[in-house]
Amino acid sequence: MLVKLDRHDTVAVVTLNRPEAMNALSSALRAELAQVMRQVSDDDSIRVVVLTGAGERAFCAGLDLKELGTDISIIGGNSPADAHSNPVLAFTQCRKPLIGAINGVAVTGGFELALACDLLIASENARFADTHARIGIMPLWGLSQKLSRIIGVSRAKELSLTGNFIGAVQAEAWGLVNRVVPQADLLATAIALAQDMASIEPDMAASYKALVDEGYALPFGEALAFEVRVSTERNSRIGPADVEARRQLVMERGRTQA
Repeated sequence: MLVKLDRHDTVAVVTLNRPEAMNALSSALRAELAQVMRQVSDDDSIRVVVLTGAGERAFCAGLDLKELGTDISIIGGNSPADAHSNPVLAFTQCRKPLIGAINGVAVTGGFELALACDLLIASENARFADTHARIGIMPLWGLSQKLSRIIGVSRAKELSLTGNFIGAVQAEAWGLVNRVVPQADLLATAIALAQDMASIEPDMAASYKALVDEGYALPFGEALAFEVRVSTERNSRIGPADVEARRQLVMERGRTQA
């Protein structure tokens, strides 16, 4: 089993399961990951997904370079359109929130996998590196565009044009990860956050996620107009009784968290 799927009530934990190969993305693992992501996407009882890697050394070391040595078809122009080849596409086709629990190194393709998550929780063991330039291939899964938008153009160039690693604390300072926790607490922290998200009504969570993602891909002025258009249409379907019922739930949740 190259990809493990575990359930914690309404939260699915998906684990890349090749610890002996630093969870490298072989063609077989990518195909299995696409299948698992379809499964959790289609399961209405699952509301949020946590992605992590087996072991403590690696979240994901990227594409399997030994496999690439005999078959370089994955780096061809057609791979981004196939979820079996491109795990990032498998993630974007899932409308549910996706939390990355980064338990070790996330390198090149593994870095791209991390960037495909909606947010990242990192253990103290986490490290990130983009070695595309050192290997001599260009990224196909979004890293060259996403990284600069998250941490800034100059920092992204520093990482991509050196291939150097940054640790979890630096990644948090740069806004790449949401928080850093001890290794022993990583999965529990990610699951607890996922359960908070799972308490949101599923269609609302999916719609809000899409509103953020699709708007972020637009110029700011267009994004504001997009928000008005989408939100006006959705809000027109909500009645006063709906708002009051949900207000009561929010107040009760606030009291329990005080």
